[in-house]
Parts: sequence; structure tokens; C-alpha cells
Amino acid sequence: MDISDIATNDYAEVEAEERLGKVRSIFEEENPKGIIVTEAGQYEGVITQRQLIQSHIEDDTKVAALVADAPKISRTEDVRETARMLVEGGTKIAPVFEADNLWGVVTEDAILEAVLENLDALTVGDIFTENVVTVAEDDTMGKVINLLREHGISRLPVVDDSGFLTGIVTRHDIVDFVVRDNQKTTRGDRRGEIERLLDLPVYDEMSSPVETVTVEDSVKDAVGEMLDNDYSGVVVTPADDDRVVGGILTKTDVLRALSYTEEEHLDVQITNIELLDALSRQEVQERIEQVAAKYGEMNVHHAHVRLHKHKEKLRGTPLIQAQIRLRTNKGQVAGSGEGYGADNAFHVALDKLERNVLELKGIEHDEEYEGQLLRKLNEL
Repeated sequence: MDISDIATNDYAEVEAEERLGKVRSIFEEENPKGIIVTEAGQYEGVITQRQLIQSHIEDDTKVAALVADAPKISRTEDVRETARMLVEGGTKIAPVFEADNLWGVVTEDAILEAVLENLDALTVGDIFTENVVTVAEDDTMGKVINLLREHGISRLPVVDDSGFLTGIVTRHDIVDFVVRDNQKTTRGDRRGEIERLLDLPVYDEMSSPVETVTVEDSVKDAVGEMLDNDYSGVVVTPADDDRVVGGILTKTDVLRALSYTEEEHLDVQITNIELLDALSRQEVQERIEQVAAKYGEMNVHHAHVRLHKHKEKLRGTPLIQAQIRLRTNKGQVAGSGEGYGADNAFHVALDKLERNVLELKGIEHDEEYEGQLLRKLNEL
């Protein structure tokens, strides 16, 4: 299946020289997944809600200052490959080209709607993200913004003093607050309103009750719920207690699952792939395979490499954070590290990953030995 019938030429567009205030108005009035940015009629990039949570950005700022790259998609591109490109580009929307001309856009929602009927073979437990970051009800929204930026995520479950789920706060909630309060203040008051947002407790802005799914639910039902309610993700709970945060299922998780391959080589997703400098995708894949091969009993279903660029530089080379996460038949194993340039950062993260894989191997061997010893004692 290709995206010729999924892409649309109905999309929001702004000029790069337009004020950011107009972008905020478009998000409030139309709630698009993203906005195409052009300059003199030529495609420049996209702008999404992710850029709008930068609280220091004023309404008079030019859109050009916040333009983000997005993969360029051919109108006849395969759906699975398009899903992979959206995941690796860290975007919910991408431009679609026909004969080198901007034709329209494709969104994650359009892809998910097109494949919805095929998702009943997967359960939420197959693809959801575990070990999620949470916030407390009395944490500040300033902390929320920092966590969203630091982890590159779009939502945080909120828990009470007992650790039970009571709400959720999302990037959309923050953008909505900024837009809403900007309309009732003058430009001179805007800085004060932003500072007030940063000091607000999460409890005041979170959504409650929270839509949840269980690990046993089908991905089809979970995605249907997200599409019907315009959610980007839902909280995953154990089947026997919807107060316990077990993880998060996002539309990105589903797109990532769509792009799984049945090839001989390990399936590797790379978020922010444009940051790779001296490394190729094949080299990243081969090096991860070498680590996984050191533990023959570990079957790696999927690997995800996430790159993040910091502002700090050394002789012009940016400081990069690399995170590698393996989804295996033995659970999840991860490693992270920083370095100047993607190559250095990836090597540090890979070294940490290898140590964690070997540690897991050692723990399992210790447990196996302990089990054998106990069986022998019971036989005496």
C-alpha cells in the first residue's frame, strides 16, 4: 500500500516571515498536527506544537526561527516506509512531493486510520512503552516543560502521594494555556503570564479522569480510542488495576510497530537521523547487532536509537546525547551517553548498552545457578 490515497492537499501553511502569533492562532482555531512553512512559495520545513513550548519565544518572533526539518515524502511512497520516516524525523506531519513539487501533507493520523483494521493482531502489551516518566500533582508546570524537553515526550501521567494515577498533562495543555492567556493580556504582560504558568501546580492544568487501556487490549481498539478523541497517547495500566501506571502507548509507538521488518538484519529506528555525521544507518545497525550477538539467548525484536543535540559546542561540533533501547525477549535493555558529535555519543551509549547486556546475562546466570542449587537441595 502506498500513500497516494492517504496524503491530502488540505493543510495549513504560513510564510517564514510571518509572526509566531499567527501560528499560535492557527493551532488554537484549527488544531492541526503541524503547519507547513514556505518562503517565497518554496517549502522550508514544518512547525509543530513541540516548538511552541519554548516559553521564551515572543509572538513577534518570525516563524523562520522555529522551523523544523521533516522528511520529504513521495506521493507514491510505501506506507511502512512513510511510518518509519515520520518516527525517525520525530514529526507527526511531513510534506508530500509529486514531481519535485509540494503537493500536500501526510499525517500520522491518516496512516493509522488507513491501517486500523489490520491492528487487531497486536495487543497493547506487544508495543507499549514501559518505565515512563511521571509527575506529582504538586509539581510545577515549569518542571513539566523541562521534563517534556529533556525526554522528548509529549505527555506525563500525574500521580498522587500514593503513586496512583490521577491525571495527565500534555504538550497540548501547555500550548493551549499560552495561547489562551496571551489573548487576554497585552504584549507587555505576556512575560508575567508565562512566569505564572511555570509556577502553577500540575493539578491546576492536568486533565482528569484519564483515558486508559490495559496491556491485554488490542492495538486496534486503543488506536480507535485515540483517533476518536484526538489523543496522541493513552496511559497503559494492568488489567486488574486502572490506578497503576504501567506505561504509555502513543501513536508513535504504533507507527514504529508498523515499520517493523521481517528482514534478516535487526530492525533499527533512528530518531533525529539527520544528526548522524560520520555514521551511516548500516554502521549503527551492525554495531548494535554485534552487541546483541554477545548474548546468544537474547532475541532482539527492535532497536531504537534517539539522538538529541544540545546547544553546547566544542570547536563547532555540537554536544550530542545518544540513547539506545533494545526490546528483547528478555525485556528492555538500554544505554545512553554524550559526546561531541553523533559518532562519539553513539560509542559511549553503545559501551553502556553492552555493559548492561552483559550485566543482564550475569544476573540470569546467577538466577539459573541458584535455581539449580535449590532443586538439588530439595532432592536431598
